[in-house]
Amino acid sequence: MSTVPITKFGAELLKQELHNLKTKERPNVINAIAEARAQGDLSENAEYDAAKERQAFVEGRIAELEGKLGSAQIIDPSELDAEGRVVFGSTVHLEDLETSQKVSYQIVGEDEADLKLSKVSITSPIARALIGKYAGDVVGVQAPAGIREYEVLDVAYV
Repeated sequence: MSTVPITKFGAELLKQELHNLKTKERPNVINAIAEARAQGDLSENAEYDAAKERQAFVEGRIAELEGKLGSAQIIDPSELDAEGRVVFGSTVHLEDLETSQKVSYQIVGEDEADLKLSKVSITSPIARALIGKYAGDVVGVQAPAGIREYEVLDVAYV
């Protein structure tokens, strides 16, 4: 079984979701099923069918999260010592050479990627282009409108 990289923060979010599903959602679904069963004929009981569907979703998500956490390689970016090189978990400050716009991205696992929070997946084109680069390097990133060039201004491990 291969390991999947995830940041410490991302792993904590998955653990919180798993805890919520096991301690709150699962008991709520069990109660909903019991209430629907008490109403009688299950063959025409829409509430029972909906509760069973919800139970299947919750149990599937629990299994998925347990699998992800079981195969996760948890990386704490603040403990990295990559000597200024862009690696998984690092935060990269960039400048678009065409527009002079400055942006920052943290390179994270697929499950925790969120562009609104400036977190890009390790499998994204920009992350793949940045891995292994240092401050001062210029990288070309394939974008839908063509290749965009960025200068790496700084690499942080936070």
